[in-house]
Amino acid sequence: MALEWQVFLEDDGGGRTYLEWLFEAWGWTLSVAGSAWLVAVASGCLMGILRTLPQDTRLNVSLARLATAWVELFRNIPVLVQIFLWYFVLPKVFPAMQQVSGFVLVVLGLGFFTSARIAEMLRAGIQAMPRGQRYAAMAVGFTTWQTYRYVLLPIAFRTIWPPLTSESMNLLKNSSVAFAVSIAELTMYAMQVQEETSRGIEVYLAVTAIYTLSAFAVNRVMAFFEHRLQIPGMVVAVHVGGGH
Repeated sequence: MALEWQVFLEDDGGGRTYLEWLFEAWGWTLSVAGSAWLVAVASGCLMGILRTLPQDTRLNVSLARLATAWVELFRNIPVLVQIFLWYFVLPKVFPAMQQVSGFVLVVLGLGFFTSARIAEMLRAGIQAMPRGQRYAAMAVGFTTWQTYRYVLLPIAFRTIWPPLTSESMNLLKNSSVAFAVSIAELTMYAMQVQEETSRGIEVYLAVTAIYTLSAFAVNRVMAFFEHRLQIPGMVVAVHVGGGH
């Protein structure tokens, strides 16, 4: 079967070509993924820190339990179900949320789902460090905040950056669930254009290529920052050990 790529130059009936619509859908995909990434990193890092607080006060114990509940809640419910809960259920329970756009609800659902995974990465990264790091910071008079800011987090982020790269790429791909609540991203675009033109092969090949290109770009950007964050003297050890 011959491929008919000129389908993308046809008018969609709304004064634009399917190619223009494709780039618009790509923009929505990047907007959803980028916004959700910011939500995921901010809330995930907060929950990861709370889970590793010293259990020396009731407040710290309570905060750690709250963070644990957050992680267990958001990582144990499928992402598509969470999107439906945010879009269809919560606005019924909390009428004020009916004024919130579907885009924001999808970003929150996707961001909080990913935040649970990032929180676990950060918790593992901090707990994998020798306890002497924390004790040394406390010995020189650092507060808990200063200990995390200047000692624990800089090292932990270097440790978790490779899995964070993979999670960022997964987040981009998971943004496809936004089609379920009528966000005009790439997956919804592919479904609608295939129905209108009956050229599913060309449409899905184009969308697949864009997802692949986008994921590769995320990988390269994260790899750039990983290189910049790398502690001098550790690169050789990583390569010798068979890492990336």
